[in-house]
Formats: sequence, structure tokens, C-alpha cells
Amino acid sequence: MTQPIPVVCALIIRGDRVLIAQRPAGKHLALKWEFPGGKVEPGEESADALVREIREELGCAVAVTDALPSVVHRYERGEIELIPFICKLAIGSSEPHPHEHTAVEWPRVCDLRDYDLAEADLPVVSLLEQRGI
Repeated sequence: MTQPIPVVCALIIRGDRVLIAQRPAGKHLALKWEFPGGKVEPGEESADALVREIREELGCAVAVTDALPSVVHRYERGEIELIPFICKLAIGSSEPHPHEHTAVEWPRVCDLRDYDLAEADLPVVSLLEQRGI
């Protein structure tokens, strides 16, 4: 049995809002909303992968403030271990811009379930709700 692919995601918090990004058409999970992030490279620490991925995908810098429990999810293409981190924009960072996504939005945590989120992100929404963010 193969190990799940480690994937990090950023829960960039601003007050009672969290950043989500819409995946582009033509890609896996096209037009679904997600917490931005990506695959952890071999030998890379998860938090370092998150900072790198957010810089590449959104052109901004984040400061990791906390880690949440990881979630394993099976897609048709294979299994991932989603590793969520609570973050904030780093001091002096530019605003997030969708370099690899179609759009970004800042919904309130209580409104996240109104979006067509990637399935693996749904348990992460529950973790945020439990924390009362």
C-alpha cells in the first residue's frame, strides 16, 4: 500500500475571514474552491513547503501561527494527507493575488460551506468551526 501524498494548505486568517482560492478550469478539481497550498517536496518540512507554495501561488508571504491535525482523503487519482496550517499575512506582505488560481475570496468561516469546496477541505472547515474562528 502506498503512502498518501503530503499536501499542505494555508488557512490565512484575517479577523473572522479566511482566504480561499478557486482552481482553474481544465485542471483536476476544476473551479472548486480550496485552501491554497500544494505538495511537500522530498526532504522539505511541511511549514517550509507551505510558505513556498503560497509565495508561488499567491505572490504573498505568510507567517505560520499554528498547525491543525492532518486529514487523509482519497481521490480517484490517489490518496493525500492534507496538512493544514493556520497563518496570517506576514508583516509587509503584498495582498494575495491568484497567480495559479482563477480567483481568491475572503469569506467568513461560517459561510465556507456555501462554496463548492474540494472534498479534502471539508474536514478542515470542521476543524476551523470547532476552534470558533
